[in-house]
Amino acid sequence: MYSPKFTITNQILKNIGSIEASREVIDHAPLLPFYEREFQKDALVRAVHYGTHIEGNELNLSQAEKVMDGIEVPGRDRDIQEVINYRKVMELIGSSRISDIKTEITEDLIKQMHKITVDKILPADQCGQLRKTQVVVKNSYTGEISFRPPMAVAVPFQLKDLLEFLNSKEDIHPILKSAVSHFEFVRIHPFLDGNGRVARALSTLILFQEGYDIRKFFSLEEYFDTDAARYYQALQSVEKNDGVLTEWLEYFSLGLAIELSKIKDKIEAISVDVNLKEKLGGQPLLLSDRQLKIIQYIQKTGFLQNKAFVQLFPMVSEDTILNELKVLVHSGIIKKHGVTKGAKYIMA
Repeated sequence: MYSPKFTITNQILKNIGSIEASREVIDHAPLLPFYEREFQKDALVRAVHYGTHIEGNELNLSQAEKVMDGIEVPGRDRDIQEVINYRKVMELIGSSRISDIKTEITEDLIKQMHKITVDKILPADQCGQLRKTQVVVKNSYTGEISFRPPMAVAVPFQLKDLLEFLNSKEDIHPILKSAVSHFEFVRIHPFLDGNGRVARALSTLILFQEGYDIRKFFSLEEYFDTDAARYYQALQSVEKNDGVLTEWLEYFSLGLAIELSKIKDKIEAISVDVNLKEKLGGQPLLLSDRQLKIIQYIQKTGFLQNKAFVQLFPMVSEDTILNELKVLVHSGIIKKHGVTKGAKYIMA
């Protein structure tokens, strides 16, 4: 069975600590259903766009989102198909059937992920089929050879070793396990094309299965694509360090820490009172942006008075704000003390 070599450094511990802190906030934030869906959609769009863009896809984020919504955009057929395919892969690994911890990661599942990834891009007889020839891996931005994967004859055996490691009860933190799977899959390079996309999807699947789905709000692909040169450098560091993955693990865990910290900040900006669900009797309520801003203001300052309306909403009439407040009062989220312009609105 494959056994990765690495050292747990202070940087890795710091990154994991940050990840755990953000995860705690994200997992327990009482978000309304609308925002839950929006965060998940945003993560999916970013995963699909940046996960294909790093491979040379020329569509921008807006175009990729339109393709995912079934809207026609100008672009190369291959680019459009890559977006369609990678969305299907991300939806596959996000399904309850696959992301369940009891689901074994098999060679057939890996082949299925690859087949979807390269559908209508590679010839049918190469989709979901392990490579039979030697290849080299090139940096898609510079064209330089990044590394030379193992001989084709060794691929089935090395892939089997990796799968045994992934399905074992090996005592390794899920984040490190995800990072290891990403690197090792890229190193083995089991297929002629599409290995990077499958590797990134596989590492995300590991997180899902290990209890780190984090409400499916995150996407590491943007981190990788933002500085692609650093991404390839981190991957190449393993070979330069005689097979030790420490530098790669530091890079990978830092990316997840940065991504989750951004999401945590966004959630804290729109998150409502922790008892809101109980106050609403478990019923979903779609709040407007202004209503959310009012709640945030009251939570921060303790109360809201009419004289603060101009500061809070400089271009909105007082009547409009009062109507927003009426909805919140009627819903039992806030209470009004007093009846004049000096009245105070507080959390119920």
